[in-house]
Amino acid sequence: MADIAPFAAVRPKPELAGSICELPYDVMSSSEARALARGNPLSFLRVSKPEIDLPENIDPHDPRVYARGREQFARLLADGALVRDSQPAFYFYRQIMGRHSQTGLAAAASCDDYLRGFIKKHELTHPDKEDDRVRHIEALNAQTGPVFLVYRATQLMDDLAAAHTARTPDTDFTAADGVRHTSWTVREAEAIAAIRAAFAAMPCLYIADGHHRSAAAARVFQARHGSGGSGQFLSVIFPHNQTQILPYNRVLKDLNGQDEAQLLKKLEALFVISNPGPARPAGKHEFGFLLAGRWRSLRFRPELTAGRGAAGGLDAALLQELVLKPVFGIDDPRTSGRINFVGGVRGTGELESLVATGQYACAFSLFPTSIEDLMAIADAGGLMPPKSTWFEPKLRDGMFCHLID
Repeated sequence: MADIAPFAAVRPKPELAGSICELPYDVMSSSEARALARGNPLSFLRVSKPEIDLPENIDPHDPRVYARGREQFARLLADGALVRDSQPAFYFYRQIMGRHSQTGLAAAASCDDYLRGFIKKHELTHPDKEDDRVRHIEALNAQTGPVFLVYRATQLMDDLAAAHTARTPDTDFTAADGVRHTSWTVREAEAIAAIRAAFAAMPCLYIADGHHRSAAAARVFQARHGSGGSGQFLSVIFPHNQTQILPYNRVLKDLNGQDEAQLLKKLEALFVISNPGPARPAGKHEFGFLLAGRWRSLRFRPELTAGRGAAGGLDAALLQELVLKPVFGIDDPRTSGRINFVGGVRGTGELESLVATGQYACAFSLFPTSIEDLMAIADAGGLMPPKSTWFEPKLRDGMFCHLID
């Protein structure tokens, strides 16, 4: 069963939400965050990436950074820009990005469920990134960035969401990137009980995005022995059939000492190549490949993809195992300095720009991983390769915060 609970969220004043709420801390650099927050004292980046208010050469993990985040969070609360609700509630949260719409439930998920495997993972975490979020949570006594969870869609939850979102929303704003964010509060005891019962009937939840946030919350829970609100972590939980996954593309800095002819000869042994080809692949096991200003279409030869199972058959896994490692000499994409990753929200034009500068030698555009594949791999206890999914739109930091003191 999935154990979720209502919580008394810290939220922006509705008229200030557009100025406060920001993209997640981990989708931008410190310099990008400084630029975004410039001239806006309410920007939540001053809480989630507090190094932006300190000298540019400061280590982001310096104790002064976390202390600054605590100060900025306290300031927003003291000034009334952020307000804590008077009673626990659930919150339906809708995002509209272009033609895509998704409606999730902001709730407190169970750290115990996470540790026992009822909230399923599909990625490894990095200790240094976990440490960073642990220190941030401890400094603020709060979780300020939600974990993006997924459940297998049910008609009951669809009906409950439809009924509550038909009402006048509490918060409704469109961010600078054009994404609309709307929320509704569920305070009624009967409705809260119905939602909790609907989730209790679900065998599990899945982490879509936020492995480091959930791992950090679990560590704080263990360190505090469950005191206060530390036994729960901030989440927004979406039905699987409303999620949108974009591709996570690759750019490579060199051809591993090969010229164009040598490289293409090796690729011809692995792929059926169409030259020219579209920048965006049309289906699974197909890639767009940019080299010397020209896009080619690469489709894996069928014998190379047969019988690999859900995890081994992912395009990101196949590309790493059969191409990036043996052909380009990239053994570990997590640590190699010769590869970078570009979220699909930036489009294939970003790949063309990066290669055109000469900073990168070639690029691969991928077909998006499906949410069904993600859940199948998590159900099997498997792991996905790094940078396999890019969920869009991103949840806004500062939209809901969970105090754990």
